[in-house]
Amino acid sequence: MLPVKAVIFDFIGTLTEVRNYSLEDSTMKLCKAIAEAGFDVTADAFLEAYSQAHEKHRITRYQELVEVTNAVWISDALNNLGFQTTPEDSRIKTAVNVFFEDYLNSLKLTPCAKKMLEQISVDYRLGLVSNFTYAPVIYAGLRKLGINHFFNAILVSEEVGWRKPSQRIFEEALKKLEVTGTETVYVGDSPLEDIKGANAVCMRTIFVPSQFYSLESLHESMQKPDLIVKDICELAKRFPEFVNRN
Repeated sequence: MLPVKAVIFDFIGTLTEVRNYSLEDSTMKLCKAIAEAGFDVTADAFLEAYSQAHEKHRITRYQELVEVTNAVWISDALNNLGFQTTPEDSRIKTAVNVFFEDYLNSLKLTPCAKKMLEQISVDYRLGLVSNFTYAPVIYAGLRKLGINHFFNAILVSEEVGWRKPSQRIFEEALKKLEVTGTETVYVGDSPLEDIKGANAVCMRTIFVPSQFYSLESLHESMQKPDLIVKDICELAKRFPEFVNRN
């Protein structure tokens, strides 16, 4: 087996935790931002149209694994209410930023994450692959948490156009890191998006349970990672042994 040259991480749930976040509060702030932008529509009417647009694009995102950014379904919702907008409308972009403010502030580093990245980055190229509908949140989160400088390649589904577990986003990460799948270890918390997707391109995989996915989730998925750890702190201790034995 080829020696490991690169390590790729999932971001939310693996390197970060989401604490004290309210989707309901963010959604109400989105409604307020839409109204303040000059769209004469009630919150109830907008939310109904927004929900319908979100569901339509959810099918594209989860079945076809094609990413669709928030601005698209906000624009769709407004157009269905009789307005004429595009996803590039500056008013919509402002509203998206307002919607994600609380989410960005909720991101906290997983214990041991920064220390582990410092250790691993000495010997390996590091990548990050994140499923997220609005890439600026990921870049801002990495800067806020002080870990952006560790990564040689950062891929967000909104920019790439494809969502995990699509092989295309993993293949793009390998291309940017200039390695093959068999030279790469992938660390993530989602059995299907992370473990299944990375296994499909021959990466060695490590599963880390999170607030979103448990060991039970992994067992139910029938996915088989090469290593299971209880948290990032354990991974930091076991990583050298894992790499050397493989």
